[in-house]
Amino acid sequence: MNKNALIFVAGHNGLVGSAIVRKLEDVGYTNIVTKNRSELDLMDQMQVRKFFKTQRPQYVINAAAKVGGIKANMTFPAEFLYENLQIQNNLIWSAKENNITKLLFISSACIYPIDADQPMAEHQAMQGKLETANEAYAYAKISGMKLCEFIHDELDLNFLSCVPTNIYGEYADFDSDNLNVIPSLIRRIHEAKINEIKDVTIWGTGVSRRDFLYVADLADAIVFLMENYDEKHFLNIGTGQDVSIKELAIMIKNIVGYNGDLVFDADKPGGVPKRLLDVTKLHDLGWKHKVDLDSGLKRTYKWFLNQSS
Repeated sequence: MNKNALIFVAGHNGLVGSAIVRKLEDVGYTNIVTKNRSELDLMDQMQVRKFFKTQRPQYVINAAAKVGGIKANMTFPAEFLYENLQIQNNLIWSAKENNITKLLFISSACIYPIDADQPMAEHQAMQGKLETANEAYAYAKISGMKLCEFIHDELDLNFLSCVPTNIYGEYADFDSDNLNVIPSLIRRIHEAKINEIKDVTIWGTGVSRRDFLYVADLADAIVFLMENYDEKHFLNIGTGQDVSIKELAIMIKNIVGYNGDLVFDADKPGGVPKRLLDVTKLHDLGWKHKVDLDSGLKRTYKWFLNQSS
């Protein structure tokens, strides 16, 4: 990409989008356009079409999505499916109508079947039953990926997808009741410490295993793909290493300095037993993550404390 090319980062206020903007600026891109919801409602097809016709970005990175943890996905499946379909369809189709140079659609590891072999290689996607807890979100993401793939084949446009693992880091949402696992654990364990609560209850048995990628590393991978990858086949983005939820909670407990107990509620869902992405293809292209989990958690907690003070 030319350093002066107009790049539209959709969802720039979110955890992933804001990190992508920072990364683009850090490596010298000077013409990045972002829009708040008050300026551009991505759910509104007419607004999105008008934006593309008037602004005419050359590159689009779609980090915009309705996201949430297990509880949110189970409580509001219709909203997760509808809103994500609206957002991504408006963006992808308007980009297609204006023949932009390249679009990268950011998907999710929940597109993989519940019984996929571990680690999950790209060829296993859409080959079995999805996890019930976030099925609606997964269907939306699968639709976006297939739309990009079909546009790539039919119209020979560089519309691509990637599948990140679980993302965490600065600018995560720590305030709502529908948090992802790391922000949820950090906030609740911190509050238990401050309020001298003797224990913290965590959904599931704690044995489920996940791969967690620091958001700055994801942003680095996104820019790497924008600069170096043009194939229609999506790529996984992750660390290639996993940790149990119990191990994760203990790490956060130690970082926070909480002396109470962690109680795991086996009557509540904990998601699929293991979700680890095979990142061999991305490694073969020359990209690997730089920040280990302990360092990333410490940076995230420090940012959380600064925001709370």
